[in-house]
Amino acid sequence: MVGLKSTVVALVVMMVASFRLQSTVAQTRHSVGDALGWTIPPGGAAAYATWASQQTFTVGDTLVFNFTTGLHNVAEVSQSEYDPCTSTNTLSLNPSGPTTVTLTRPGTHYYICTMVSHCQIGQKLTINVSPPTATAISPQSTPLSPPSTIATPPSTFELSPTGSPIPPPLSASPAFAAVVPVTFLAVALALFY
Repeated sequence: MVGLKSTVVALVVMMVASFRLQSTVAQTRHSVGDALGWTIPPGGAAAYATWASQQTFTVGDTLVFNFTTGLHNVAEVSQSEYDPCTSTNTLSLNPSGPTTVTLTRPGTHYYICTMVSHCQIGQKLTINVSPPTATAISPQSTPLSPPSTIATPPSTFELSPTGSPIPPPLSASPAFAAVVPVTFLAVALALFY
């Protein structure tokens, strides 16, 4: 009977720990343009500017660009390419819709459609991504790099006061957050059999 009580206590502790870990890596999935999707917006670029102004973007969040393959695409570009709608040096390009982009670094991000004249008539998006909050990465978990569905440029490193490189902060993988509770549950069930 003592063994069963300790097993139940261990099960409860593992479940609480797994739910705590899962809540620390919560992310937001942003469907770009909501019902409009990623298309040539009626009324021009104001539609995406308005949509973005109503969102809060944080490292670890995802952007879902809903579009039909062959009619549109999504490219991340620099500000110098965003303003004139050029795409000679894209940071990433994804021609297949829908496309999910994981936000892996803070700062301003620029997205355009590179199909002929789509960007010029308003299919473009600018967002500001905040660093992860203190609760997004807790001391109880070891953060991992999230998977990305599109290529992102290599991160630049800052230098510490001693001159050694400091890598940018990382966020936890959503796959990791989903696997941890299931793993704990499997281990707990195995203890009963």
